[in-house]
Amino acid sequence: MNMDFNLSISQEQKLIMTQQMQLSVKILQLSSYELQKLVEKETQENPLLEVKYGEENKENTLDYKEIIKYLEFDNYNHSNVVRNEDEEVSPFTFISEKKSLKEYLKEQIRDLNVKDSIRIIADYIVESIDERGYFNEKLENMAKVLKIPVHMIEEALKIVQGLEPDGIGARDLKDCLKIQCRKKGMVDENLYLIIDNHLEDIAENRYNAIAKKLNINVKESQSYGDFIKTLQPKPSRGFYTGEEVNYIIPDAYIKKIDKEYYIIMNDNVTPRLTINNLYKGIINGGEDKEAVDYVKGRLDSATFLIRSIEHRKSTIYKVLEKILCIQREYFDYGEKFLKPMTLREIADSLDMHESTISRAIKDKYIYTERGTIKIKNLFTTGLTSKEGNESLSCLEVKKGIENLINEEDKNNPLSDQNISDILRGKAVNISRRTVAKYREEMGIKSSKGRKRY
Repeated sequence: MNMDFNLSISQEQKLIMTQQMQLSVKILQLSSYELQKLVEKETQENPLLEVKYGEENKENTLDYKEIIKYLEFDNYNHSNVVRNEDEEVSPFTFISEKKSLKEYLKEQIRDLNVKDSIRIIADYIVESIDERGYFNEKLENMAKVLKIPVHMIEEALKIVQGLEPDGIGARDLKDCLKIQCRKKGMVDENLYLIIDNHLEDIAENRYNAIAKKLNINVKESQSYGDFIKTLQPKPSRGFYTGEEVNYIIPDAYIKKIDKEYYIIMNDNVTPRLTINNLYKGIINGGEDKEAVDYVKGRLDSATFLIRSIEHRKSTIYKVLEKILCIQREYFDYGEKFLKPMTLREIADSLDMHESTISRAIKDKYIYTERGTIKIKNLFTTGLTSKEGNESLSCLEVKKGIENLINEEDKNNPLSDQNISDILRGKAVNISRRTVAKYREEMGIKSSKGRKRY
């Protein structure tokens, strides 16, 4: 056996993500709300960091040149974001406090003329209602916990189910729908049979199957289905349940002033960090080497965090500049004028990687004259016309599909192939599969599911 050991040198390129690089990438893709949470955490852990908001930023500008002499830092250049400091940014929305569903139910219970014992049990049931408005607990288990007869819980549950909104306190979806039917005075036996046995058939528009099972005609079964679709499957809807976040913080405002659009970064909600001057005394003193090393480490971390936040802001600004340039007509005239635009197109024009653009727009919003818009929604692929020009965005094509479906004969709805053929006749080069994809994205059912009898 020939065993030959050789020592050789080879050169290869590797990209190693340091912790600081990972932090920079993470900060770039955070939403404003998530960034605030991160800053709160960092300021609690790093005593050198101080957070400033709004007008305070003007009085405290970080002097990087003063700090950098204490640090060994890789080159990490960022261009500054230019904004008009005199431009007043007014709050665009106010968050009103929603009334809690449970508070609303308890208010109704307080007004009822019932025994105190039943009222207490009803309150207990309300506390057990889930985010949908359903009551899922087993009555026997609750009876054991409260050490009361089951019939008392049944009585209290009946009271809760009689409250508004209709369907509250239901045991499941079928129970929820039947409670609403009873409160509307519906006594038709077929209606309750359909709820018990044919909800899936209604969802799939299988009215022939329902008609055959109940020995009624198809038009009658469809009428039952139409009524059931008017009922509320989630009675908690419209009330605060603690499960939802109902506000959005835009990263920037797009304002039109004298026929020109300006990007105003939202400094009122984006945290601006400064560094406590305490570090100078500790470093310049130099008596306690351990303290100096600790402060330098914290200073390194703080400075990188500040630069990463500025880099995030700068990148978003650059991306918005390019979007404004491409989508000027959209901002002027609306969704119909949204042009096809891809991440690669923006990335190439800014000499950045496509993944950087993707992170920069992730969960980011802008406030415009047309409302608050998710930046990601401005990116659409285009469809090639028969002439070979990529002139239509997918939003325009979706609108065309939606219009065709709205105008179709519901007794004989258009198939995906029909829609494809019609659009091709209008010089839109689109396949049946793409029609199906766009239709499903819009939540529109197939021709079978749209058929009316």
